[in-house]
Amino acid sequence: MFAKRLKQLRKNRKFSMQEMADSVGVAKSTYAGYESGYRQPTLETIQTIAKKLHTSSDYLLGLMDHPEPQEPVHNAKELLNHHQLNWDGIPLEKEDVELVRQLLEHVMKNRTKKDSDTPEGKPDA
Repeated sequence: MFAKRLKQLRKNRKFSMQEMADSVGVAKSTYAGYESGYRQPTLETIQTIAKKLHTSSDYLLGLMDHPEPQEPVHNAKELLNHHQLNWDGIPLEKEDVELVRQLLEHVMKNRTKKDSDTPEGKPDA
């Protein structure tokens, strides 16, 4: 999978093998070995390749399906809409996610109520 993705991205980004080899600091034949699957790059080399190709190491290694780096989701409401959420590797069931959603909605409702009860500019006594 690595070799196939590497070759495909290089071509999509319109880099020659020589350009990639030069940016990674290896001989063209070594780089060609990465694309053919004959050679395996070091982790540092994979990181360098990923930066040059504007992708992630995870994509090159087959750990994710999108070549474009994804911005992390910081909005909890959006995050809860994602599939396959887990807690320390244990998948959360749909019901678990719904309980978390309800808890967060309750917290925000209380915060909004508390903020509206407190006069502007005056801290709680």
